[in-house]
Amino acid sequence: MVRIRVLVVDDHRIFAESLAAALAAEPDVDVSAAGSGPAALRSLERAAAEGRRYDVLLVDADLGAGVPGIRPAPPVQEVGEDGLVDGISLVAGVRSAQPGVRIVVLAEKDEPRRAALALQAGASGWVAKDCSLSRLLTVIRGVLREETHLPPALLTGVLRELTAARKHRTESERLVESLTPREREVLRCMVAGLGRKAVAERLFLSPHTVRTHMQNVLGKLGVHSTLAAVALARRAGVGPVDLAGDVVERGGQLA
Repeated sequence: MVRIRVLVVDDHRIFAESLAAALAAEPDVDVSAAGSGPAALRSLERAAAEGRRYDVLLVDADLGAGVPGIRPAPPVQEVGEDGLVDGISLVAGVRSAQPGVRIVVLAEKDEPRRAALALQAGASGWVAKDCSLSRLLTVIRGVLREETHLPPALLTGVLRELTAARKHRTESERLVESLTPREREVLRCMVAGLGRKAVAERLFLSPHTVRTHMQNVLGKLGVHSTLAAVALARRAGVGPVDLAGDVVERGGQLA
């Protein structure tokens, strides 16, 4: 019998233990539980190192809610940029680290926007926490067959959200394409959180020249702040510059 390895990730201990116990009663399911995003990542890494990867993660959509220092789920373009802080952020982190793992988000209520964010982050399903065990097992087995599961009542709203996100991404990509190669490098530095002086040092430019490039970037993107430029860049799929390596060589053609 092929067994399904499931990891329940929920910081409500009673719920997590009850769900894990219910799933463990199934003859083809092995289940464990983790109480936070970092704990889940440690479990995933340990299992992978031991050659017994998890197949499915069941992640609380509100993971960390109410805990000091934990902020609400950010737009999916910002997921993971400043750490794994909630359920949807965890989805993105896991999909990046272990793309073979299927993820189902467990939610207290149906929220089209957050469900769309979860799907964009890499989730394969969104189900209610109070659904029946048989329904949850159907979803678990379905996502392993590459199916996507959503409550019927959410379909229209999720499609609307995904369409709007695609439109915003297309517009953002068009604006980013209007930048020169040097301006794109400056934008990537901005996405990485570098200030003017740090950008100047990395690109071997004067702070005055960097300031001019930054002003040009804001103007071409049609925004009035670095934060807005970074948000637009993320929507367009622009990642941060690699802080571990050199951006350009002195005297390069981009200068």
